[in-house]
Amino acid sequence: MKQVTLLIPTFNVAGTLKRCIDSCHGLYDELLIVDSGSTDATFTISAQYGARIIKRDYENSASQKNWAIPQASHSWILLLDADEWLRSELHAELAAWRESDALDPHDGYWIYRANHFLGRRVRFSGWQGDKVIRLFQRDRCRYAPKQVHSEIVAQGPIGRLKHRMNHNTFVDLPSWEAKLRRYAEWQAGDYDARTPHITPYHTVLKPAWRFVKHFVLRGGILDGYVGYKVSAYAAWAVWLRYDVLRRRRTSRE
Repeated sequence: MKQVTLLIPTFNVAGTLKRCIDSCHGLYDELLIVDSGSTDATFTISAQYGARIIKRDYENSASQKNWAIPQASHSWILLLDADEWLRSELHAELAAWRESDALDPHDGYWIYRANHFLGRRVRFSGWQGDKVIRLFQRDRCRYAPKQVHSEIVAQGPIGRLKHRMNHNTFVDLPSWEAKLRRYAEWQAGDYDARTPHITPYHTVLKPAWRFVKHFVLRGGILDGYVGYKVSAYAAWAVWLRYDVLRRRRTSRE
């Protein structure tokens, strides 16, 4: 049987942590929590599950996870955010993988996500192909050094699991907007060097194209009002990134 560490980054996630951990019952040998300063019941819940808790001030997602990965006790890591949880079909697939004695040639596995927003499953809107590498070998994988939307870089081949996990992207609209503003602050640094001049192409055409891409080309219209909101926020996030960058440059002048 393969030995697995379940790694969960946390910050005030008491409302979702139990669901996340319970969905992984029987799939891990160690529960490792990397916390960035929770003040709610996150620590109490983690202790109830016998977790090993390590603490570090938050810099960004990739940095936090890369710091925690080498501290896992086992060579395979199943990494979940607290707002994610396994479906029963994925649980069964992972259980069969774990129990297999066959040598695994992969460094990690892509897992598709079923995303939920405003209380509904988003089946289109550009999110239908959403996937992340969340099962991987500790010593052969690290996250790319990016502020936002970093993904695992592996030394060897990456496989793909058949079944999806659930992901609840939504708490409430103010929290979602705050998250997009936070991402824009981080992304502005990534885009600074590649954007010599901010023009209407960046602040008008790119946001408009992002809306059309999500709502029309990627089927957001089929998700109804939720698809419209997802597409509108995607467009706003693009505009916000360049607005942050513009304000930063103005303050430096």
